[in-house]
Amino acid sequence: MAKLIHTMVRVLDLERSLRFYRDAFGLDEVHRLDFPTFALVYLRNRENDFEVELTLNKDRKEPYTHGDGYGHFAVCVDDVARERERLDLREVTLHDIDPLGRLLVEQRHLRSTVVFLPPGESR
Repeated sequence: MAKLIHTMVRVLDLERSLRFYRDAFGLDEVHRLDFPTFALVYLRNRENDFEVELTLNKDRKEPYTHGDGYGHFAVCVDDVARERERLDLREVTLHDIDPLGRLLVEQRHLRSTVVFLPPGESR
């Protein structure tokens, strides 16, 4: 069974977004990955392990719209390869993300995505 572990939201103003999620939901920054062109900031509260991933594309100047502000949610599964075989028969497009075994599942008709992670990986 898949365990829901995080959802991703694209943000234009990281500091403003951090304040919003802290003040509205009590979510604090627990991890940050900073790259030259983007940053990933993970937020969580003490009540559970579920995280919100804020994605900042550093060169972005215009606010996101529903069409280009897409996000994803991530689940942890026992066997990514088995899920790949099972999902290959559905109306999805599968993308191998990296050598760590992560799999991106894109729903063709909705243009939304789910990331499947191997056991023990939460980001």
